[in-house]
Amino acid sequence: MAGRDVYDITIIGGGPIGLFGAFYAGVRECKTKIIDSLSELGGQLTALYPEKYIYDMPGFPKVLAKDLVKDMVDQALWKDPAVCLEERSESLEYDEAEDIYIIQTNAARHYTRTVIIAAGIGSLRPTQLSSPGVNELVGAGVEYVVRGLDKYKGKDVVIVGGGDTAIDWTLHLAPVAKSLRVVHRRDVFRAHEGSVRAAMQLPVEFMLWWVVQEAHGEDRLEALTLRNTKTDELKRIQADEMVVCIGFKSDIGPIKTWGLELDKNLILVDDHMQTNRPGVFAAGDVISCEGKLKLIATGVGEVAIAVNYAKNRIDPSSKIFPGHSSDMDIR
Repeated sequence: MAGRDVYDITIIGGGPIGLFGAFYAGVRECKTKIIDSLSELGGQLTALYPEKYIYDMPGFPKVLAKDLVKDMVDQALWKDPAVCLEERSESLEYDEAEDIYIIQTNAARHYTRTVIIAAGIGSLRPTQLSSPGVNELVGAGVEYVVRGLDKYKGKDVVIVGGGDTAIDWTLHLAPVAKSLRVVHRRDVFRAHEGSVRAAMQLPVEFMLWWVVQEAHGEDRLEALTLRNTKTDELKRIQADEMVVCIGFKSDIGPIKTWGLELDKNLILVDDHMQTNRPGVFAAGDVISCEGKLKLIATGVGEVAIAVNYAKNRIDPSSKIFPGHSSDMDIR
């Protein structure tokens, strides 16, 4: 291995699951590296909804995504893991003679004894609204991701969609917008019932059974033409800003070619969080296993399991469970 800087654990993905994995790998005194394709740590919490509240993290009645990321990054970096950003992991090879894995990214080759894939649901692309005029106004009143609330203050805002993201942004934007309409193609929401009830109590106009027929504006969005899906009635409304929340398309990209057993777009793991390739583990939203729940709270447990079994693979004399952190000197 002369000339090769070999790590004990390399974590692919710098979202909350990867960050907690890096922290826990430090607890297990493993030489650790994080590789992520984004320009900063935090994954979807940073890239898609930094201003949204997270309600299902233990110890936090509610916490802004960006604040949760800050604390998780501070925790993850306590043992100074190597961090490689803006690197897309392209291939995974196994060197049998040296018993190490080689991760090839767009920028470098990385050498590691074990791998933990914490890539979330992969790269995300928002589902585009194909109505005339919409594409031309993206970034000029039409957005697919809300990166801050200030731009919506005092504006006539329209949210398109009926899922969790649409309802969450309704709750966040209603207090700051001049007016807020929610345009949804039917009268059933794919969101948490409690959130829908809370949104219905706000001064928000819910336009059910309507879709966006056309967006209007020269340099910026000025108005929308809506169509009623039941009657074909057309209605023009004023709109300064439109947030489209009709879903994302996910893709785990080159990971699909790594010889891992997959369940559709997800990686199959056993109860040790290990894939069919020895020494390659996975955790979080990227995995498929019996009883899987897509929550940050369950993902951090999964990645702790992965770290412990990765440590045992590196050092078979080590304990799978090292004890509770309150019993350990991890300063």
